[in-house]
Amino acid sequence: MASWNRHGSRMRQAKMWFLVLLVWLLPVLDAVKVSPLIEKVSDHKDFKKLLRTRTNVLVLYTKSATSGDPQLKLLSDVAQTVKGQGTIAWVNCGDTEGRKLCKKVKVGPWIQICRLRDAALQRWNVSHGIQQTGHIQVDGGLPQDPSGPPLWEENPEAKDIVHIETEKDFRKLLKKEERPILMMFYAPWCGVCKRMQPIFQQAATETKGRYVLAGMNVHPAEFDGLKQEYNVKGYPTFCYFEKGKFLHHYENYGATAKDIADWLRNPQPPQPKTPEEHPAALIMFYAPWCGHCKKMKPEYDEAAEVLNKASDSPGAVAALDATVHKAAGERFKISGFPTVKYFVNGEDKYTLPHLRSKDKIIEFMHNPQAPPPPEQSWEENRPASAILDSRTSERR
Repeated sequence: MASWNRHGSRMRQAKMWFLVLLVWLLPVLDAVKVSPLIEKVSDHKDFKKLLRTRTNVLVLYTKSATSGDPQLKLLSDVAQTVKGQGTIAWVNCGDTEGRKLCKKVKVGPWIQICRLRDAALQRWNVSHGIQQTGHIQVDGGLPQDPSGPPLWEENPEAKDIVHIETEKDFRKLLKKEERPILMMFYAPWCGVCKRMQPIFQQAATETKGRYVLAGMNVHPAEFDGLKQEYNVKGYPTFCYFEKGKFLHHYENYGATAKDIADWLRNPQPPQPKTPEEHPAALIMFYAPWCGHCKKMKPEYDEAAEVLNKASDSPGAVAALDATVHKAAGERFKISGFPTVKYFVNGEDKYTLPHLRSKDKIIEFMHNPQAPPPPEQSWEENRPASAILDSRTSERR
């Protein structure tokens, strides 16, 4: 009888604990009844991968499993609307892993639209509209990615490129990789970079196993030290390493995949081209510290991209660092920066101080004319009678 009583007591205790557990689980079970299109993320690595591999991401961060119920129900509808255009993700900052993730990304409980742009996470906090009005304006879907095509690291055709995201990863690659490395430092907005990326990834596929071809977006300011270390003054800049040591720059920006593969078999430092190598050439002699050169560079680069790519180009457009190639600077009597010179069959024909904009440069190359004569100084332009020497100007 006592045994039966003890058994009955245990049964009652089990039922009581079951009821307590059920009461505790009900809100949790109710909270997870969301659209399967919403991705629940708690691991930091998974979260980084999500942001790296998706173009448009909207993330809901909640204090607990149940505190975001209204938003989750709303976002379930949004997820269906933007299917194929964007990803809805949910991070519960209340559980152990989620708390760590929220702390790492430094967020609170709100909704953010997160997009990867120039390798830096851009956030638009839309929590105000949700908390105040209880709805999100979808307007046909999430906004399209501002940079247009997918990021380079998202392109499946670039699978043989090693994509580097942080300086730590870059240092680690140099330290551990035994094979020679050709690194492409680039910026996402750079036209020449976009043109060369398919060529570079083709070269990576053709040389796979023997060389490592890697890409790194170093446009953000956090990489300024790295750019200074490897003399990255424009995009793209190619740096060649062996056993972690930098050896050469690669400067053939019109290269084919075969050209890159051939160069890797016998890497040599770049040789500056002389004006004699082109029937017509416009060359800007510059110094890295020159403020006017830096101001002119974007316009000059854009003009060079247009003229150097054209099949019927009237001539080559190039730039030469006169502080490095001092012999060339002395040969052509470069005394200030920038100095823009026009060459025909190797002959120094014109010095062109008035060419500073993209349109003027392109216009000149298609119709090269002698520059206008320099304006006379004030002293040269005055009548002789108005010029006073020191004796006539003395007080008597």
